[in-house]
Amino acid sequence: MASFAGFLYQVSIWNLISTAGPIPTAVLSLLLLFSVWSWAIIFSKWNMLRQARTANLRFLRAFRKAPGLEAVAQASEQFAQAPLVAVFDFGYEEIERQIKRRGAVANLPAVERCLQLGMSEELTRLERNMNWLATVASVTPFIGLFGTVWGIIDAFQALGLSGGVSLRAVGPGIAHALVATAMGLAAAIPAAIFFNHFGHVIREIGARMEDFSLEFLNFSERIFER
Repeated sequence: MASFAGFLYQVSIWNLISTAGPIPTAVLSLLLLFSVWSWAIIFSKWNMLRQARTANLRFLRAFRKAPGLEAVAQASEQFAQAPLVAVFDFGYEEIERQIKRRGAVANLPAVERCLQLGMSEELTRLERNMNWLATVASVTPFIGLFGTVWGIIDAFQALGLSGGVSLRAVGPGIAHALVATAMGLAAAIPAAIFFNHFGHVIREIGARMEDFSLEFLNFSERIFER
């Protein structure tokens, strides 16, 4: 019996959406589009950051066990998803250039600058599409509010045309308004939650890259001072 009542409730919600006017329909369609787009970004970003953190840990273990930078460079192909690999590549390429030109690593500040460039590039890659989540979180409540106001306007217009207070007259407009509010919040809340969560994870990875750059410089100094 409860499931049947729930089915009737779902049907009534669908009827409200399907019988809405052009403006409420446009508002609900836009909110649905924002919601689907934000969830696509959330799943993609979740998978990417999970792989990045796992690959970082594996690469860091291999880096600390390696006898030299050449061995790390050969093994780094196995950890392509690790942001630390990109940082390592920037530093290693600068070291190779200095060795080819001068026969030794004579400019460690240049290596440090290359490591900074690698970190900046990786942070830019990790933060890609984060602005969309922020946009969805901040804009969709106002789009839902617009739909709410429009539904209330429709309700008052229907009340004026009916010439009396009637739930049948104002009900559809109020219902459309509440549906718009609910859809706006349904789109905004997950986007805000995951924007904050992903931001924390990216900052954590950024701190790990900064630590790794120092470890890379120390490793390079130990090797080339022998």
